[in-house]
Amino acid sequence: MRADSSTDPQAGPGGARLRPVGFADLPGFGADDHLAAFKAFARSAGVIAAGAPQLRSALPAPTSLRAICELALCAPAASGDDARAFFETHFSPCRIDAGEASPAFLTGYYEPVVAGSLMRSAEFSEPVFARPLDLDQLVPYPTRAEIEALGAARFQPLVWLRDAIEVFMIHVQGSAAVDLPDGRRLRLTYAGRNGQPYMSIGRALIEAGEIAPDEMSLARLKQWVRDKGQAQGEPGRALLHRNRSYIFFSLDESPARETGPIGGAGAPLTPLRSVAVDRGLWPYGLPVFVDALLPGVDGALAPFQRLMVGQDTGSAILGPARLDLFMGSGDAAGALAGNIRHGAALYILLPKGEGLRP
Repeated sequence: MRADSSTDPQAGPGGARLRPVGFADLPGFGADDHLAAFKAFARSAGVIAAGAPQLRSALPAPTSLRAICELALCAPAASGDDARAFFETHFSPCRIDAGEASPAFLTGYYEPVVAGSLMRSAEFSEPVFARPLDLDQLVPYPTRAEIEALGAARFQPLVWLRDAIEVFMIHVQGSAAVDLPDGRRLRLTYAGRNGQPYMSIGRALIEAGEIAPDEMSLARLKQWVRDKGQAQGEPGRALLHRNRSYIFFSLDESPARETGPIGGAGAPLTPLRSVAVDRGLWPYGLPVFVDALLPGVDGALAPFQRLMVGQDTGSAILGPARLDLFMGSGDAAGALAGNIRHGAALYILLPKGEGLRP
């Protein structure tokens, strides 16, 4: 796959067609903060150039992308003009057309910040489990319901949280910060999953008529689960068990983790600059330009036009034009992320003249 000066669409991954365009064709590109985009790209460049291990393996970075990453590290951009010139010199944008069967679609995710304890108590009774030693040896691995039934007698708790829906949301988001009673903050990083299928419980509630599509939000979803009960056998807990996928974590005290949650590529994520991509179709580290109308804090739609970097992945992120935008940490970021279910125009930036060839 390569980008060139032709306007004829090229064959892309997952059945997509990639139409080469110019940077001038990217709506709002000129007004973007190119230095912020470069700094996010540089985080990927560091792990790609070093050949660092990925948390969740993806397509290997092509030689052309690795070369661009090395250039970014050797001569980092010092200004917005430098950063814009870097992207325009080394990449060629292509609009992603995945067809009616797989239209471009955006969601959002965030890093939860929750209260917790290293000791189980009446207040903190729901465990977050460490990666078990036999995770890659036992196939199929137990489901969510089975893991919860086995509990701390079988799996190692890292920390205890207040309720099941908070643990569940940490699984969905893939990372978390946990504030302990003594003032310390623990950081959880994705360490593996049970390989069982993922199911969106929000979509399940909408399809069952429990929550109207225009009323669905993160807060509304959490409240439904809490109202219906989270004890074993109660409807709220039963809904969580319909998602058979289960995520395990590690306590992460690395310096990089202080910068932000670690994405699947192994690099810290940057709010509003990092995106999760389908790791079976795209290598990590490619810039992607997003042109969309997205809801803000007040719910009103506003233009969202910015250059972002593929640095993460997710079980529900499937398809060449499917992206998950990292919105940041905490409840405010969670509220924004929970309201994003929107279409977009997406442009992938391919290494100039070489595309994705190994």
